[in-house]
Amino acid sequence: MSSKDQTGVGRAQRPRRKAGTQTRAPEAERTPHPGGRPRDPAIEEAILEATRKRLATDGYTRMTIGDVVADAGVTRPTLYRRWPNKHELVVDALHYGLQKQRTAYPPLDVDRMTPLEAFTEAVRRLDPRYHNERAMALHGNFMGEAEREPALFEQMREHGNKPRCAELMGTLQQLQEAGAVRKEADLETVVVLCFGSYFGDYLQTGAGTPADHVDRVVAVLWPTIRAEKHG
Repeated sequence: MSSKDQTGVGRAQRPRRKAGTQTRAPEAERTPHPGGRPRDPAIEEAILEATRKRLATDGYTRMTIGDVVADAGVTRPTLYRRWPNKHELVVDALHYGLQKQRTAYPPLDVDRMTPLEAFTEAVRRLDPRYHNERAMALHGNFMGEAEREPALFEQMREHGNKPRCAELMGTLQQLQEAGAVRKEADLETVVVLCFGSYFGDYLQTGAGTPADHVDRVVAVLWPTIRAEKHG
């Protein structure tokens, strides 16, 4: 790993550049200005996609900037004009992938569904592989780096896992308020069990999510939390 790869690893804030120290970019890739050409968003997307693939295969420690630029078909200066170090590149790549996954979800309108349908769909959206087949490898690599790079693991938890679990919790609370779920039901444990079921299945099989996985999980849990009138 080069010294550039390691610069700033673990920092949460982007370092402030001193005046006159920034490398001059080629005309096509400079920050937009009157009469100039804007950056090509396809370049940034290619870098972010290459970063995510390398994170899944190599993990954070083994991933190098050299590998990323080679995979993306760009140069080191092109990457460093956008991200000053590997840590910030990885954080942006993580957010980029999570945003793509969130926007891929169809709308969840609980009011237009039966309680069982709403619960089932909310559990389905918990699957880390819902929009990214490499998601389990990414989770595993970030967990493996938890002690060396706790800030990265926290990014995954805060911006990936918590919002996903919050949607199921919100659905359950809405169903509870509507009288479809028992008031004394332990919703937090239900969320943990549903989310954990995907990791448990993957650790056992190493394969993709079974087509009937959600239905089986729901079939076990729904009878324990539904209100009697919805039995």
